This record gives sequence, structure tokens and C-alpha cells, in this order.
Amino acid sequence: MATFLLVHGAWHNGRSWDRVVPELESAGHRVFAPSLTGHGDKAHLLSPEIGLGTHVDDIVALIEAERLDDVVLVGHSYAGMVISGVSNRVPGRIAHLVFLDAMVPEDGESAVDVLPVTKQLIDLVVDGWRVPPMPEQPPPFGLFGVTDPDDVAWLRSMLSDQPVGCLQEPVRLDDPAARMIPRTHIHCVVGKPEGITRRPVPAGERTRELPTGHDCMITMPAELAALLAETATG
Repeated sequence: MATFLLVHGAWHNGRSWDRVVPELESAGHRVFAPSLTGHGDKAHLLSPEIGLGTHVDDIVALIEAERLDDVVLVGHSYAGMVISGVSNRVPGRIAHLVFLDAMVPEDGESAVDVLPVTKQLIDLVVDGWRVPPMPEQPPPFGLFGVTDPDDVAWLRSMLSDQPVGCLQEPVRLDDPAARMIPRTHIHCVVGKPEGITRRPVPAGERTRELPTGHDCMITMPAELAALLAETATG
């Protein structure tokens, strides 16, 4: 069985995986779903000093503290930046990278470089460093692709501001070993907002699709868990 490390996207926290974790654990997998600094149980640490590097450090520290190896490292949305940085730091610990409707950067790029529409969110910054969550939109867009009223209320309860540095700090990807890690890209194909474009997936990297909105871990947890489990079997 595999070890999964699930990394949430911007504004979210580790609770966003609450419906996926039991699906994977019931199949015998080991699962970690931490909150990044400034979110969830670490919300009290939110500060202007937090950047992408802080979140990379969070995940590397967890891998080292738990002595994890052969990790299936899953990054949702902004966390595509995080897992890229982590794989560059500890490539020998990572068995598979899963970019879940995620940003896929090249060396030296920031979230704004990968997804220029992010700049519009930064323009809404509060107090010079706090970027508020995206507002809810009419279906099929909803709140991060979630449209069920009960699910929207639950999702809203876990959202918090994102430090602007996370979106502006470039990622370092200079270890060739990281490029040798197998990759899977899971795309959510319903309700893609205007201005959101995906880069072509390189040849040889697996692609899967889910017929739902961006926060598929909330709307299609069982189906997402099944796709993640595929990575554990090659």
C-alpha cells in the first residue's frame, strides 16, 4: 500500500481532504493531509512573512519528521507550486507527483507566472499582504467549483486569506532528479472560469479527468480517491 501526502490549495486547509482520506485509508493506504502555515490549525501563524518557501518547508519537514519514503505527493491548485518545490528538495523520497487541477511551474516561476489571472486576485489584497478567497459565482462555477449549498457552507468555513508572498515567490527547480519522478495530472473539466488556461501536459506524463469543478475532493471524493489509488499501482 502507498503513503499519500495530500497538500491543499490556496485559501483552503487540510480539512478539505476529509472526504478523501477515509476512502484511501479504507483501501489500506497511509494518508497525511496537513494544513500549511497560516491555515487550519496553523491559522494563528498567518503573517506577511509567509511565502511559497514556507509551505515547501512545511511539507519537507513533515516528510523528514515522519521518515516517509516512496510518497505519492498530491498538490491541489496552488499546491502544484508547493509539491514542485518539495520534489526538488527531497526527490529521493517521492515516488509519484500528482498535480490535481494544479499549477505546474518551471524553474524560477511564481504562481503569477504560471497563471497570470492570479494577478487580479493580488489586486484585491488587504492590509498590503492578505489576499482574500475568490468570491462565489453562479453555477457551474460556484465557490471553487462547489455548488451544493451545504457543501458551499462547509467549504466557506475552512477558507482564510492567503499571504501574497505565496503567489509572488518563485519556485526553485534545479535538481534533475526531480524531473525523473513520474507524474500524473488530474484535470477537473466542469465550470472552468474565464482566464484559466492549462499548459500542455508533456509527453509521457499521465492525464486523467474528473467531470466536476475545481474542488473535486469535496464534490467527487470517491472518484478522486480511485484515481489517486491508480498511482500506487503504476
